[in-house]
Amino acid sequence: MGWCDDSKSTNYNREINFPFKYGAEKLYRKDKIYDLFINIKYNFWPVVKKKGSAIFLHLTDSKHKPTEGCVAISKKNFMKILPLINKNTKISIN
Repeated sequence: MGWCDDSKSTNYNREINFPFKYGAEKLYRKDKIYDLFINIKYNFWPVVKKKGSAIFLHLTDSKHKPTEGCVAISKKNFMKILPLINKNTKISIN
């Protein structure tokens, strides 16, 4: 499973399955940062190509390295906020 981040694809900013001939981010990773994630749904409907894709709230790695556009937090903090999030929750990045 992955997420298409290649604006040449008709599946841009959508979940995809591998093998996939366009660029896509793998959601199964050894570093486990996507073991828990929430799709922030940025540029989700309608999708505008080259506006940005695959923006998630996900787990940080052990070194707390910067992400490439996502929001990453510790598993401890993720578990604290998870019960507060429902289908009506809006995540705003300013």
